[in-house]
Amino acid sequence: QLQFVESGGGLVQPGGSLRLSCTASGSIFSIYTMGWYRQAPGKQRELVASITRGGSTNYADSVKGRFTISRANARNTVYLQMNSLKPEDTAVYYCHAEDIYRAASWGQGTQVTVSS
Repeated sequence: QLQFVESGGGLVQPGGSLRLSCTASGSIFSIYTMGWYRQAPGKQRELVASITRGGSTNYADSVKGRFTISRANARNTVYLQMNSLKPEDTAVYYCHAEDIYRAASWGQGTQVTVSS
């Protein structure tokens, strides 16, 4: 019973930056992991970055060194700072949460387009 508010997507030129924000509400005290997945047209959804309740982070190899996931003091809010964006980063980005029982919840998605 989670709801998500996602923001920060948009159109940016290659080499530019965006910051995504996701705030969860509802049964937030059961959340163990939050992060973002992305899905490009014709491709499967893939993990971009995640952060656990204890602060451990995980990144896709393709974004390491360019993206940074962080958590606000309020544990139900996470950010994804995306730098040095490439056209291949173009996708719908979905906020994701996994609870302590490994059940997943998804946001509605926000479009990120990297193009000249």
